[in-house]
Amino acid sequence: MFDVKKIPFSRYGSFITISPKHRRGGEDGALYIRNIRNGDNNFGEVFRIELIRDGEPVSYQPEMSPSLLRLETDGGFAEFCITEARVLQIWSVGVGVRLTGITGAYDYAALVGENRWEVNHSSQEMRYMLTAVKGRIEMDAPFKEQRCEKIIVNLLPGPSTEMECVMEEYTTVYRPRSYVSFSKGQELVEKEYELWIQRVLSVPGEYAGGRELAGYITWSCVVSPEGMLTRPAMYMSKNWMTNIWSWDHCFNAMALAKHSPELAWDQFMIFFDLQDESGMLPDFVNNRFALWNFTKPPIHGWTLRRIWEQTDYVSAERLREVYGPLASWTRWWLTYQDSDGDGIPQYNHGNDSGWDNSTIFRKGTPVESPDLSSFLVLQMDVLAEIAEKLGLAGEADRWRRESEGLLTNMIDHFWDGERFVAKKSGTHEVIESDSLVLYIPIILGKRLPDGIREKLVDGIKNKGFLTENGLATELPSSQFYKEDGYWRGPIWAPTTMLVVDGLLSAGEEELALEIARRFCRMASTSGMAENFNALSGDGLRDPAFTWTSSVFLMLGHLLEENEGAKSGLRVTLL
Repeated sequence: MFDVKKIPFSRYGSFITISPKHRRGGEDGALYIRNIRNGDNNFGEVFRIELIRDGEPVSYQPEMSPSLLRLETDGGFAEFCITEARVLQIWSVGVGVRLTGITGAYDYAALVGENRWEVNHSSQEMRYMLTAVKGRIEMDAPFKEQRCEKIIVNLLPGPSTEMECVMEEYTTVYRPRSYVSFSKGQELVEKEYELWIQRVLSVPGEYAGGRELAGYITWSCVVSPEGMLTRPAMYMSKNWMTNIWSWDHCFNAMALAKHSPELAWDQFMIFFDLQDESGMLPDFVNNRFALWNFTKPPIHGWTLRRIWEQTDYVSAERLREVYGPLASWTRWWLTYQDSDGDGIPQYNHGNDSGWDNSTIFRKGTPVESPDLSSFLVLQMDVLAEIAEKLGLAGEADRWRRESEGLLTNMIDHFWDGERFVAKKSGTHEVIESDSLVLYIPIILGKRLPDGIREKLVDGIKNKGFLTENGLATELPSSQFYKEDGYWRGPIWAPTTMLVVDGLLSAGEEELALEIARRFCRMASTSGMAENFNALSGDGLRDPAFTWTSSVFLMLGHLLEENEGAKSGLRVTLL
């Protein structure tokens, strides 16, 4: 069903992943059992997988479904199933399985019982207990000084030609236990996945394959709370983007809100659990650490409104929980990100905007950009709504006044009569750019004056951003456009979502639906990639990304809800 060479094999709640190396260290055609803890600077290889017969490797073809990875060879096969978050079960018929440890200093293997070996993988800060249920374990792990020179595990069939082994990860003490059979474990995982896919947003039938892929990616990319992760966290990918970033999580939260509101709330709140006393949110977090060198744009007010519009789960109690942190996050931008004191907040690096290498940053930073002010205008509107719901009338009035004041200043500062521009903070030098980021203020919808709104819509529709596949992030006619230029050309899911939502807010339903249609058609064909070639629609970079999956599901659901558009539009975002 899925291609394991692109889509990692894993499951909800697990840090265990099976995939090829991809770009890190070069591809060698092999599959690896990985531990995706500790951030994306470490690919996390634990064992290289081979099938063997008579002690020699044999070639195989992988087949993958949500609950099962099968490696097929002439006269035999091996199957892998992550039956629990920390348990990988392996079954083979007619062949053995060789696991070659990717080891470093201090790694060792030790026999701890009949057909049971512990592999202490200090490089990955994890221990693995290997238990033979059928067949036997043959270990080649000569110890020298402080480590085993190598760790090669052969899982070999018994007289029945079958082999069944359980690998369980743990950190301190292994506690002997029983395990369900391989077939029963797979059945349980399959049922769990079926329950998940039933809750995934529905889309038109023509995108059914895309929905299945997006559903699997989002399900399999959730990891359990551990270390710095205070809640279940949907990673961006289990390929190599093995963290959660502080605006990516917003799109995943919105896609979960309708049918899995508790998990959606966890995705939304996880960064506020880590918030600095200054109000700043970290750039990303994993089980080990949070990165504070950068942050991401304040789309959280916009996100929160989209969540509560879909579910009653966001009660007054939860609004009270988020009100203070959201206010502090807003104040951080207004207080600490305005070095020239002109009342217009700035980005100190492209990474802070989420548009890392956009052409608005090509002359250096800090940069004042209209998208940032737009997000904060909306965020203050949402804070006013929350304050009102909580009976804080004075604070609601204050937020509304500040929102209106920032909107007025933003238009005066950035609108040149024809378009929004970006400026260097301090000098206010205009930065010439053909980036789509300058059209993100459409997110303000009818808060914008009619003339400005109409020109933004015309630019999105007719200037050249809109290709057959969706919205390029840099005009294809720009001298800085690159097919695989990250934020200098490729189509991205989050920017598509922001523009579509803005167009709906502006009353431009037809254009919004057309952009959604083009994006969904492309993603259904090319997969849930990190981004896409704007002209060909081919997937680029990481081929299994959760925010792409979430945006695809939301836009597809929008299209399904509005299939009767010609006979009377009924347009909502979700």
